[in-house]
Amino acid sequence: MIIDKTIFQIFRQGSRTYFYSSLFFPTKIRRKVFILYAFVRMADNFVDQIPQDKEGFYQFIERFEKSWDGEKSGDIVIDSFVILAKNNGFEKIWIDSFLKSMEMDLTHKIYYTLDDTLEYIYGSAEVIGLFMAKILGLSEKSYEHARYLGRAMQYINFIRDIHEDNKLNRFYFPRDELENFNLENLNRDYVFNHKNSFQNFIYKQLDRYCGWQEWAEIGYNFIPRRFLIPIKTASEMYKWTGRKIHEDPFMIYHLKVKPMVSQILVNTVVNIIDVMVKKDQKFQCKHSK
Repeated sequence: MIIDKTIFQIFRQGSRTYFYSSLFFPTKIRRKVFILYAFVRMADNFVDQIPQDKEGFYQFIERFEKSWDGEKSGDIVIDSFVILAKNNGFEKIWIDSFLKSMEMDLTHKIYYTLDDTLEYIYGSAEVIGLFMAKILGLSEKSYEHARYLGRAMQYINFIRDIHEDNKLNRFYFPRDELENFNLENLNRDYVFNHKNSFQNFIYKQLDRYCGWQEWAEIGYNFIPRRFLIPIKTASEMYKWTGRKIHEDPFMIYHLKVKPMVSQILVNTVVNIIDVMVKKDQKFQCKHSK
């Protein structure tokens, strides 16, 4: 099945890890994944660019609602997503939660507690796990684990993108937790004058990520082998990112920690072999100081 050029390009430019790992889904599933991620990336682009395109974002929502109500919007990304959503049983409330979290990024919301942060993560990432579970036809028993996989990956993005988010005046971590480590903010100059506190703060966030990732991977038991390879590949790349940051938490102020394409492809080959021989890999994520 042919993937629309616009959808292909949006996904390819939006996420190296997701794009290259998704190439290993079976053709029909791959097309659905591309449509899903083109939609979420397009929405995300409105709120992530500098300056933010608030008007464009709300027009995007209007076109989506129009399409959802049965009238073509004329936007190939939106119309394709609506068809995908309805054919695969996406709950409308999940989509609304996603758009709500994207809207939060327009307000530079402060998240005072972990519950506040998790409210944002539910819409921005956990529902993506639910969409994927629907696309793959997984049982409802997998849904909690699918949510946690989205949650874990989003949290690594938060850690990796601290420097970038500072420029956007965003702070996703619980404010009360920052205070527990005697930190006022995560700006570069401040952090380099409070190195021990910052390092311990990052270790805490990485351990939280690992706990969520561990629970997510229990859900692999619900995923057919032919679908597991790209999911494991993406997960391994996020764990690699976490390990690199643990080695030197201050690197996030110098570069964006991302795996190379060759690394993603090599890891995919390893996962193909592991899945074919049904190798039960021990979960490896926990960091030691």
